[in-house]
Amino acid sequence: MNSPKPHATSRVSEDDRESAVRRVREAYADEHIPHEEMDERLGRVLAATTHGELAAALDQLPAEDPGTTSTIAAAGGRIKRRGVWRVPRVLKVESAFGRVRLDLSRAIIEGPVVDIELSLGTGNASITVPRDATVEVEGVTTGWKDLRYKPQQPARAGAPRIRFSGAVGYGRLKIRHAWR
Repeated sequence: MNSPKPHATSRVSEDDRESAVRRVREAYADEHIPHEEMDERLGRVLAATTHGELAAALDQLPAEDPGTTSTIAAAGGRIKRRGVWRVPRVLKVESAFGRVRLDLSRAIIEGPVVDIELSLGTGNASITVPRDATVEVEGVTTGWKDLRYKPQQPARAGAPRIRFSGAVGYGRLKIRHAWR
């Protein structure tokens, strides 16, 4: 699913700016540009107010890695992930009947944003996120029971942002921050 390309005169969001900074730093780390050019481009990215200015600052850099998408699915039974495991950029969790337990507190989260798309039929889901993560739940719809989530504030700069979307049918979705 591709999102529409922003108009050149539309304003830059913080997510756009963070993504652009990451692209410039990755280009430098991969030795595509020298240090002086990185400094100059970062200055232009931070000063950009429109998508046109941002695109000019990123001109001729290698394309951004779109990240990975993985699906964890079960028709019945349990889905469980805990300990050290690699979380993809987009994680789809699909379960018709059964319990879902995801613990991201010790997981390897490489990017600044993780999108978790839920498609749950019957059964409860419990998801533990890192203590300092920013969590967005506006994209989740619940059928039978309400979502349980208590925001943890403030998140530290550079903490991962975890965005939930999708639907939970007959069951409760509980999202909590790790204690440590």
